[in-house]
Amino acid sequence: MIELESKSRPIWCVIQISSFLYSLLLVPVYAHNTPDRPNIILIMADDLGWGDVGFNGNLYIKTPALDEMAKQGIQMNRFYSASAVCSPTRGSALTGRHPERYGITHANVGHLKRQEITLAEVLKGQGYRTGHFGKWHLGTLTVKEQDANRGGPAGAKDYSPPWENGFDVCFSTESKVPTWDPMVTPDASAGDIGKRTPGEHFGTYYWVGEDQKVSDNLEGDDSRVIMDRVIPFIKDAAEEKTPFFTVVWFHTPHLPVLAGPEYRALYPELSEDKQHYFGSITAMDEQIGRLRETLRELGVADDTMIWFCSDNGPEGKEQVNRTQGSAGPFRGRKRSLYEGGVRVPAVLEWPAKISKGRKTNLPVSTNDYFPTILGILGFENEDQAHPLDGVNVFPYLADQVEKRPNPIFFKFQKQEAIMDNQFKLYSSDEGNTYELYDLIKDPGEREDVSTSYPDKVSNLSAQLKAWLLSCQESNSGHDYVK
Repeated sequence: MIELESKSRPIWCVIQISSFLYSLLLVPVYAHNTPDRPNIILIMADDLGWGDVGFNGNLYIKTPALDEMAKQGIQMNRFYSASAVCSPTRGSALTGRHPERYGITHANVGHLKRQEITLAEVLKGQGYRTGHFGKWHLGTLTVKEQDANRGGPAGAKDYSPPWENGFDVCFSTESKVPTWDPMVTPDASAGDIGKRTPGEHFGTYYWVGEDQKVSDNLEGDDSRVIMDRVIPFIKDAAEEKTPFFTVVWFHTPHLPVLAGPEYRALYPELSEDKQHYFGSITAMDEQIGRLRETLRELGVADDTMIWFCSDNGPEGKEQVNRTQGSAGPFRGRKRSLYEGGVRVPAVLEWPAKISKGRKTNLPVSTNDYFPTILGILGFENEDQAHPLDGVNVFPYLADQVEKRPNPIFFKFQKQEAIMDNQFKLYSSDEGNTYELYDLIKDPGEREDVSTSYPDKVSNLSAQLKAWLLSCQESNSGHDYVK
């Protein structure tokens, strides 16, 4: 829980995250006199490419709800996932910190540590009702039986479910499920079924709490299955006039990719693989539309802030079989720190505060969610011992400023990168060699200009090395109160 006084001077506040999970943390913040308290919804697609939505120019995939969101809010042309794969990005969205700081460096690696402070914990302490729905992928959900990739006794060291990270209500899977009939293993043509047998249980369950598996209403479109749990949560909070924080992390369009007959029928002229991929996205979009309509019906749409993005670029080295995603004009795909692997589709809608129909080229990252939302509530993190990698971008968005004050850093396997507002320094071999790209003139990263800007390479590489050292210190536990 967080207890903060509303004062205009610097204060120290004691954040008691959970008596079971966390020791007390002293976090210095600044409280302002007139904070906003909007409802907050974070929506994330899984492996959706920058070019897989209508508002980014896709002429084939039908995404009317997302396109309408873009018309009614801010379309962010330079929005970045914190990593080139799913789990690290998800952790960044909840903590404001790059996952290199606490060991979630890849999918199915590490877990959200007890000492990390999540948005759910902070907002719960401010009177918000908190809910997580969909893919978790930040730790195992059971220590008693085999579940998904790591769940069960063998994965006990990585047990870190959403209900122990600040969420009041959960409907969560550890990792992927098929996008249609999520509990049933599909035919191998859907992709990524491993050694599972088609027709049998997929082996990944939905959980609502410790030792509480869900067994009903799990057929058909997975995005609809998720939204069927989101909407009652929001209705309950709205009826109780309680602000809510809702995390909706769809599995779509991650492999295995399937779409129901009615969604495939929307693309009769296309191949079966494209019908499934495109249809699954349209099915997800339909549920986003359903969510937005529910907010209007409840009379809370104006005071609800909705963020939408993807966790990384599209799957596959190229568009083959069910990996039909598009990175648009950008180089690279999932697992790459070139733009196509980390620049993702994104929209922010908040009718009460955001004028509609805007586009911005401000570089924004999933790292920015935490400090931005806290800033909107009236707080700024001034704790240098618990560094954040994000920044409060709302003042820049509100004032239509398109330059951020700090760089965005990336690290994935041997790849490293740092991006300021214009240039991006990239290394594929842990800093032994560098490439430099002018993202304003060359967003597709076709021309390495490192030899033309040696001073820029030197400056950015020094900042990158310092940041990597900082992450190593964080991951060793230096950020946590002893």
